[in-house]
Amino acid sequence: MHNRTVFALAVMTATAISGAALAKGERATAELRNLAGEVVGTAELTQQGDDVVVKGTVKGLPAGVHAFHIHETGKCEPPFTSAGGHYNPHKKAHGHENPQGAHVGDLMNIEVKGEGAETAFEQTVKAVRLQAEEGPAILDADGAALVFHADADDYKSDPAGNAGGRLVCGVIEVK
Repeated sequence: MHNRTVFALAVMTATAISGAALAKGERATAELRNLAGEVVGTAELTQQGDDVVVKGTVKGLPAGVHAFHIHETGKCEPPFTSAGGHYNPHKKAHGHENPQGAHVGDLMNIEVKGEGAETAFEQTVKAVRLQAEEGPAILDADGAALVFHADADDYKSDPAGNAGGRLVCGVIEVK
């Protein structure tokens, strides 16, 4: 009986500690909308150590491969150019294959297997803070947004990887 009590207290303490961390802005969400303003998905961003995990689902995109980025401004007015360029606090060139790259906001392409199919995604953004009192953070004074593009990112062309138009956008907000 004693071991069960100790185990239960340990679980409750761990839960309280993780809940406290999330209460400090370690988690954010984005409601993803298409150009017509319809909700087509959701995303959750969670601080995990020195990285941010971006996880969610999106539907309604054409079949094929689509660029997926974190953009520098938390504004999503069609045609979503209001979201600005890619989140790039270190002033790098674009793309995972670019010797001078990549932007922090350069995520990996997402493949949609069937026309309009709901597609799950999960990606880790390395060495970045969701929020920070000092230094670069995804959620700075003007916020940030997640954007899905019409075409695949070629991972090298500056400034945006020849990713085409913006089809879906979601403002990232602290939960």
